[in-house]
Amino acid sequence: MAEIIPFRGILYNPRKIDNMADVVAPPFDIISDQEQFEYHESHPHNIIRLTLGKTHESDTSTNNRYTRSADCFNKWLSGHIMELDKTPAFYLTAMEFPFENREVTRYGLIALVGLEPFEKGVVLPHEKTFPNVKSERLELMKACHANFSSIFSLYSDNENRVLDELKNATFNKTADNIFTDNNGQKHMLWRITDKAVHRYVSDALKDKIIYIADGHHRYETALNYRDWLSVERPDFNGDHPANHVMMYLCSMEDPGLIILPAHRMLNEVSAAARASLIKKARPYFDIITIPYKDGQRAEARDQFISILTSNNSKNCIGVFMKDQRELYLLTLKPGVMDQMFTDELPEVIRNIDVTVLSRLIFMEILGFDQSRHDNEKLIAYSSIAEDAIDAVAAGRHDITFILNPTKIQQVRKIAEAGLIMPRKATYFFPKVITGQVLNKLD
Repeated sequence: MAEIIPFRGILYNPRKIDNMADVVAPPFDIISDQEQFEYHESHPHNIIRLTLGKTHESDTSTNNRYTRSADCFNKWLSGHIMELDKTPAFYLTAMEFPFENREVTRYGLIALVGLEPFEKGVVLPHEKTFPNVKSERLELMKACHANFSSIFSLYSDNENRVLDELKNATFNKTADNIFTDNNGQKHMLWRITDKAVHRYVSDALKDKIIYIADGHHRYETALNYRDWLSVERPDFNGDHPANHVMMYLCSMEDPGLIILPAHRMLNEVSAAARASLIKKARPYFDIITIPYKDGQRAEARDQFISILTSNNSKNCIGVFMKDQRELYLLTLKPGVMDQMFTDELPEVIRNIDVTVLSRLIFMEILGFDQSRHDNEKLIAYSSIAEDAIDAVAAGRHDITFILNPTKIQQVRKIAEAGLIMPRKATYFFPKVITGQVLNKLD
């Protein structure tokens, strides 16, 4: 049974912060090194100083990025840069953003959710995580004892009972917080302190399955933090705040719920492996080759993306390699995955694009082993095909694989089957902004 409860959130103090856009940031795991620097420089109280502090050569076990985050957090609280709400609340948020020449709104409820191991089937993942990322996040939680960003999660509500109740509770009420971020996305937040609304929403969600969309590392880290704390503190019990984690809950039926593809850009792929890839792929794929020459690149790229998009019902994967003048479209031949992997992979996950890429192309054709899969430094991601292709053309990566987006129905079926996709199988857009609400864990 899912436990969804209100809490006393920590929010930036509007008397100290003139514009919230100056202090919020995307989730830590999509921020590049350059963006990390820019957010640090943008404002002395930007949330990046808590979520993704800088490292220094002189760092020690007692003075490092995690201890500095804790120092910042405590100073901001004592200096009233951030303040703890006096009354437990649900926090309803709305994001307005342009997408494909239309204005879209997505709603989310920020609340606390009771931590449950995945095997209980209350909270379900859908993709794998990187061990190194979880260890880093755990060190941050040990130092700061807080949730700095909400885990993006989903629930199904065909009748829109939950969102309708939340909207009714905020009808004709001015949002407590309104700002437009640097990407042109408008954010609104309302505090809901009515206990009757709390009870209604908690009851409506208690029998729901919660599906993690973004934040698998943070959820698993929250479980690890709770286990660590239960050993470290003899007085730890079921009432401790670490038994819950802060989530942003969005309905799967919300028309503003959008999934973009997560294109892969690989490093350290040898010239020999690149040269032989297409030849080795021919037994498994029908292949279209598009010349990609100077003076005609824009047209070729548009054609490439158009063919890929029009084949989103098939397993169609785009490929571009540095030092080559062709774009390739690989469409899986019928029955290949069933013939090769029936005994290894369940049907619900066997024929999705990211499985074809990771199991057939990465492991069978390119010969990657599991350690290569676990090395997050050898792979980068982009939701924009043009950017991924340009990055390879500029020599910043060796090869890119361009994908169609995973469908929300696939995510749900795989999670319900107790299975997980390869890493970064989805790119939910937009990401949940970090800095609107924080949660203290002690």
